[in-house]
Amino acid sequence: MAKRLKKTDVVIVGLGAGGGIAAYVLTKAGMNVVGLEAGGRFSPQDEQLNELGNSFHFNIFGRAKANLEVPTWRPNASTPTVPSTASPGPPALMMNGVGGSSIHYATQSWRLLPWNFQTRSATINRYGASAIPAGSTVADWPLTYDELEPYYDHAEYAIGISGKAGNIRGKIQPGGDTFEGPRSREYPLPPLRQSGYTELVAGAGTRLGWHPFMGPSSVHSEPFKGAPACTYCGFCNNGCFTSAKGSTDLHVIPAAEATRKLSIVTHARVTQVTTDKDGRVTGVLYLKGGKEFFQPASVVLLATFTYENARLLLLSTSSAFPNGLSNNHGQVGKHYMSHNSTANVLGLFPGRKLNRWSGLGAQATVVSDWDADNFDHSGLGFIGGGTIQGAMQLQPISAASTPPPPSLGIPNWGSAWKAWLKQNANSVGTLLPQIETLPYEDNYLDLDPTTRDTLGYPVIRATFDLQQNDRLATAFLQDKGSTWLKEAGASVTWKATAVPIGAHAHAYGGTRMGNDPAASVVDQWSFSHEAPNLGVLGASTFPTTGGRNPTLTLQALAWRTADHLVKNWKAIAA
Repeated sequence: MAKRLKKTDVVIVGLGAGGGIAAYVLTKAGMNVVGLEAGGRFSPQDEQLNELGNSFHFNIFGRAKANLEVPTWRPNASTPTVPSTASPGPPALMMNGVGGSSIHYATQSWRLLPWNFQTRSATINRYGASAIPAGSTVADWPLTYDELEPYYDHAEYAIGISGKAGNIRGKIQPGGDTFEGPRSREYPLPPLRQSGYTELVAGAGTRLGWHPFMGPSSVHSEPFKGAPACTYCGFCNNGCFTSAKGSTDLHVIPAAEATRKLSIVTHARVTQVTTDKDGRVTGVLYLKGGKEFFQPASVVLLATFTYENARLLLLSTSSAFPNGLSNNHGQVGKHYMSHNSTANVLGLFPGRKLNRWSGLGAQATVVSDWDADNFDHSGLGFIGGGTIQGAMQLQPISAASTPPPPSLGIPNWGSAWKAWLKQNANSVGTLLPQIETLPYEDNYLDLDPTTRDTLGYPVIRATFDLQQNDRLATAFLQDKGSTWLKEAGASVTWKATAVPIGAHAHAYGGTRMGNDPAASVVDQWSFSHEAPNLGVLGASTFPTTGGRNPTLTLQALAWRTADHLVKNWKAIAA
């Protein structure tokens, strides 16, 4: 029998990038919040400048999944399911802990473009209905960029984003992303400093007539709210030993705790969201220290991760929801998407030391000329696109794993490869196209019928493969990357093969937002169509991915959801 605890206003399951933001907004408004976190707490002292220990042996963050609940993967329903891996890095690069994956994320903090919110209708209006790929379930968002813009601004100023605006209230700004949607004001911090490599590719991009700029990051370029400026150590994916990073454990969560309205329970594994006979959620069951507890609440917000959000809903069966919570329309797990291909373009700059080890991954020159619908897609056979980034953070082991140009005929092993690396490893520049993928009927999440976590619960299974639209967009952006590197002075360029990686850290969908309950799980405010006092936070609600990282957008959405809850408390919690 579970021990019943004192009822709270809101229980948030997962205190990561989105849950931390929601806790901050709700407690500042005076609500009592209980945050249930499957992991523990980490401190800056846990960070080690140790590529081998952190990125390969996973001494700290790679072992932080409390019950090894990482997803499995298969490319389609006709092939065997296998463990999901990503290399280098821990499986799916996600973790449990106060701050969640914001502790070790690469800190790129992007807004989506206005087109990303209306992909379907804008594509049909410009190119006709036949431009929508067969089998794709791509849909417009139930809100616009303009509606989300104030919450982007709130999040940027709460956690401290470094960047350069490209469009302030409709006026184009030199040095920023000229394709971005209008923003209310400049970033709170200036962009991260440039390096020799980022300046090299920036100059080449300008000569090509493109529009390069330094990408936005939650790493602080200057001291921010008592936190120091970045040291450019290049180990952001393992946390931040100086606290110069906008992870939620360093900023908004401590601020929420300071209100004395937030109670955090660590090492709490939520196993079920409970409901009454009318389908309203009543609270959550969780395990801690071998004991079961019931935390009643007026409102439940799921803020775990794309995979865990879907898994917990599917596990929460009841008489009102026999197929899983909020799944009476069969939409939980559907419309899954992922930035799931390795699409790097490499270029050799003979005799030139690029020294890319001296900075961080978000220290990047970026072009978005080929993102979204910023260019004419007529006759290309695909829609969407992505950003292309020339970034720093080449750590030693990764540098020593650099493949030689295929034209040389040198295998990725042996003395010839070692000799090539010794001469060239510091002279290879890399560009990363980050490519938008669309939702398809054949890409989805469900409960794995055979693989279970250490508590005996099924893990999520991702069924995902790259579709023709993804592959054509990848080839197009890789060609642009080759052109860019050659303009920068590369003597030869070569491309990584685009392959799915399994369950990726940039994971979207599974609890899609929309106006139609038959085609989505939550409404425009991220509250369930079927259980009105249940909210879902995170990229699992995104109808599209965009060609950029999801973190800032999911944080803006979390702020908007929490703000909506505060303003409509009586109607939602009744």
